[in-house]
Amino acid sequence: MEKSTMIICRCEEVTLENIKHTAETYQCSAREVKLRTRAGMGYCGGRTCRTAIDAVLKEVKGNGIAHDLPLKVQPPVRPVSLSALGGEIES
Repeated sequence: MEKSTMIICRCEEVTLENIKHTAETYQCSAREVKLRTRAGMGYCGGRTCRTAIDAVLKEVKGNGIAHDLPLKVQPPVRPVSLSALGGEIES
């Protein structure tokens, strides 16, 4: 696998190349990269890719990452039981 095609956000299938291109083209913050590419907006809410996105932005911008509005990892709105998802077994 070529480095540029490496997937950073598995949930939204955002590649390293896409994040770098967006950050370089728009000179954006982490929040803007998230909104433009959907990286970190998938099922996991950024728990698996957030540190990788920050590392890519630090490499591209060459300095610390400024967060005007910091990104956060957010769990689902409310927990759902497995029986609600799969349906209850009737006897």
